Amino acid sequence: MTLTELAQKLKALGYPVTYSHFKSVQTPPFICYLVVDGDTFTADDTVVSESTYVDIELYSSTKNLTAEGKIKAMLKENELPWDYDEQFIKDEGVFKCTFSIQLIN
Repeated sequence: MTLTELAQKLKALGYPVTYSHFKSVQTPPFICYLVVDGDTFTADDTVVSESTYVDIELYSSTKNLTAEGKIKAMLKENELPWDYDEQFIKDEGVFKCTFSIQLIN
């Protein structure tokens, strides 16, 4: 799956979605995604495949099991395993749930 395909699938979940950050204030829930790392696999001095590590961040004003469930279902449907982290950002008054995935191109 490409980053563009991931963006389309995230937008299909029905929440505002952007890469990295919005240019204006958003009302939660909303989703940001961001490339956090990349890697290549080479053989005989040739790149055989590329990996892109992406964080999908769900921001919500309360614990939002519905939105989390939609993201998990999309990841399962597309056979994308994830690591999960959650924190409350006190200054913003929002929960941030991060799904860390690896896209292999």
